[in-house]
Amino acid sequence: MKKEINSAISGFYKLPIEERLKVVAGAVDLSEEDLALLQNFGYFKPSQLDTLIENVIGSYQLPLGIACNFKINNKDYLIPMVIEEPSVVAAASNAAKFARKHGGFHAEKIKSVMISQIQITDLKDITASKEKLIEHKDDIIRMANEQDPFLNQLGGGAFDFEVRELTTRRGKMLIIHLLVDVLDAMGANVVNTMAEAVSPYIEDLCEGRIYLRIVSNLATHRVAKCKAIFDKDLLGGLQVVEGIMNAYEFAFADPYRATTHNKGIMNGIIALTLATGNDTRAIEAGAHAYAALNGKYSPLTKFQIDSDGNLVGEIEIPLALGIIGGMTKIHPMARLALKIVNVESASELSQVAAALGLAQNVGALRVLASEGIQKGHMTLHSRNIAKLAGVPEELIEKVAKKLVEDKKIRVDYAKEILQKIQDDKNL
Repeated sequence: MKKEINSAISGFYKLPIEERLKVVAGAVDLSEEDLALLQNFGYFKPSQLDTLIENVIGSYQLPLGIACNFKINNKDYLIPMVIEEPSVVAAASNAAKFARKHGGFHAEKIKSVMISQIQITDLKDITASKEKLIEHKDDIIRMANEQDPFLNQLGGGAFDFEVRELTTRRGKMLIIHLLVDVLDAMGANVVNTMAEAVSPYIEDLCEGRIYLRIVSNLATHRVAKCKAIFDKDLLGGLQVVEGIMNAYEFAFADPYRATTHNKGIMNGIIALTLATGNDTRAIEAGAHAYAALNGKYSPLTKFQIDSDGNLVGEIEIPLALGIIGGMTKIHPMARLALKIVNVESASELSQVAAALGLAQNVGALRVLASEGIQKGHMTLHSRNIAKLAGVPEELIEKVAKKLVEDKKIRVDYAKEILQKIQDDKNL
């Protein structure tokens, strides 16, 4: 039976990292080996980590891989991906190769416009309040832009707002969507600051009460669109193309399938988002909300077959990615990932992410429509199983190969294989 712990720890956040480690170690009986892992801060100084989040006790690493073969708008890219799932990087690289034969990916330029929502409640006269907002639009925009003159000088800043009327269970509300061109930033901090600054003025103007003043992660003014032709012969022939089309139609008709379809897209996009220090939760939430925007959860990609039998794929997805500010500059590996992907703007990074998401989707659908997802996935997973079974490093490939050949990707079977190898050596 595991030891019972008491998680009510007074003043834990005030302790230095070393003291927090001692508290946790004592509470859950951490070994010296456990502590050594936690004390390995990698490329960070402990003090740096302690300023990023609360109650820090260590750091956490994931593999960084490179997706190859990408040509986007006639420019080649090496795409950094941080992900723990086997076969994802390989699938994206393969699909990108299938698209190169027909010119690669073609992505549209993306606006860097973010929405900050201002919620106005307790209004006496909704119509009059709307009219006042429109009448004083210039004043509201000016006040918002006073919060970041430098952004204005660079050509960005607040430029408009939309007014929406919502009927809720707590009565009618007006919701202002303050529209801000955040240029190369993700933009949450700047739009939140602007919304908070203009709220007292709006409250007086509308004679209402404002509660929420916060960015929306459904970035409908920042939608990335990308298209590519995937060669039928490289995909595996017309039968595979037909299989992909059937898989797509399945996803279009069924939200249960569409969820996993879109998860495959996000495998690529989130891996790049994480590598470049962007907000993975915001991107994920925005993508899935966009997939359901018409009232039915649907695929974020579309497919058709051209006159030559090739697969034509398209993706449309909101992507609020930045290349300045936040973790993109604080995290040394995020800076390095941005250097590797070699983009000059947030718009270009979003174009790369959209192409990666489309490629990831095609790579997964191709496998599903032909050999099945488990063959390639389990080939890579077998190495992890061998490690879990305690197989020495020099024998991992041999044991993993046998696991795949026998179609028994299990820890107990890996141990059996290892024992047999060791017995044979001792004969």
